[in-house]
Amino acid sequence: MSPDAAATVRPRLMERYRRFLPVTDATPSLTLGEGSTPLVPAPRLGAAIGVPGLHLKVEGQNPTGSFKDRGMVVAVSKALEAGARAIVCASTGNTSASAAAYGAAAGLEVIVILPRGQIALGKLLQALMAGARVVAIDGNFDQALAIVRALAEQEDHPVTVVNSVNPFRLDGQKTGAFEICDDLGRAPDILAIPVGNAGNISAYWAGFLDYAREGLIAATPRMWGFQAAGAAPLVSGRRVEDPDTIATAIRIGDPASWDKAIDARDGSGGRIEAVTDDEILAAYRDVARLEGIFCEPASAASIAGVRKIAAVGAVDPGATVVAVLTGHGMKDPHTAEREVAGVVDSEPTLGAVAVALGW
Repeated sequence: MSPDAAATVRPRLMERYRRFLPVTDATPSLTLGEGSTPLVPAPRLGAAIGVPGLHLKVEGQNPTGSFKDRGMVVAVSKALEAGARAIVCASTGNTSASAAAYGAAAGLEVIVILPRGQIALGKLLQALMAGARVVAIDGNFDQALAIVRALAEQEDHPVTVVNSVNPFRLDGQKTGAFEICDDLGRAPDILAIPVGNAGNISAYWAGFLDYAREGLIAATPRMWGFQAAGAAPLVSGRRVEDPDTIATAIRIGDPASWDKAIDARDGSGGRIEAVTDDEILAAYRDVARLEGIFCEPASAASIAGVRKIAAVGAVDPGATVVAVLTGHGMKDPHTAEREVAGVVDSEPTLGAVAVALGW
């Protein structure tokens, strides 16, 4: 390979941000090509919701289609470094897909515990195709995570937990904040992000703080987190026993990173609020129709929240706002199928097609 060609090779995430990550010479060099996701200006969507400076961080461009890959590559690499032979996670879907993929690439056994009937089909199939052993329980995510933690304490079958309770997960996820700053040349004024288990808002805030300490940005953004109204324990201040929302990725009633998320909110002068399923679905449709980006419903919570706040005049028109779209729309094809008008049938003639089009 020529020097010029080598210079254009996509950098590996753990190497690009090595100075900020727990990477040593003993850490395996694992990658599926994660990171370096697009930061896309969204002028049409921004105009529609009253936020001219809107940008979208499109995390669905990661290898398994979600932001989880950033943290998983670090968590699985560190598990390998420690001699692990198996990993385990509880999941609302994206974690299972990511753990299964990185576990397969690393040659590890992968065990997934998830709530029966509450996982979008695209995510479940990803985990199964990658060879994960999947157990569906008659319970919710919080119960699944409790079982995972208990499994990790069984000495007869040692496994490493790769949920966001694993600190290496959050280390990897903070790289999203680094990329945003690198692409903008500074930090945004506001970072809007969906909140479920609350690891991502915590990780992004840690990333912005890292860059600020190193003098790479002059200021940090306000962190705006958005939960679904039917699964909003951080908004109500109490655990939700039976979380319920169309946004399956954030259907969590007792976030593992609760305290870290509150620290991110308070430390940044931000907010954590709730949006309804109707508001999420409206944003979900608008992101695709106005900007051509297909995200999963939970991702659209960030847009729904920004729109809600802008509607009451609480967003400076000159502000640079980055909304994180956490996962790809193909993760949840059933919701998309319900939200579209469908296909119009026609005879194979010009006249018939014109009639079908209403011309």
